[in-house]
Amino acid sequence: MSRRESFVSAASLALIGILAPSCGGTDAAPSSTESSGTATFPATALATLTSDGGKLLIALRSAPYQPLSPGLESIELVVTDASTGAPVNGLSITMTPWMPAMGHGADTTPVLTALGQGRYVFTDVSLFMPGEWQLRTQFSGQVTDSVEPTFSVD
Repeated sequence: MSRRESFVSAASLALIGILAPSCGGTDAAPSSTESSGTATFPATALATLTSDGGKLLIALRSAPYQPLSPGLESIELVVTDASTGAPVNGLSITMTPWMPAMGHGADTTPVLTALGQGRYVFTDVSLFMPGEWQLRTQFSGQVTDSVEPTFSVD
């Protein structure tokens, strides 16, 4: 390899090293801070929903981005009894992120952590591309019900 080819190769590698970190990034706000292994959620709910059967009231918040952005999100559900407003603890909850327009979900399964006081946090909620997403959510235990919030992820 000539000195000129060697210089061009070294310059190309240096340029790649400078530009590579900016590839695949997002213009969204930086990640929220973590506390006790759980994301910090904003005070204002992204959505407040009544479950399909009318038994539960669910306040939904997201982190690190609210509104939702493509990528991995954490979702907090604060679940209360729709008639009394009391927190509902001890529920088994599953969440399936689903893209109706594409006819598929995500390849990761969200992980649930119950925090008490009606608070449940899902991590690894994969909303990997822009578009309309449903969070198909099933509740079981002392209450059996469901909710399917739909969001535009941009």
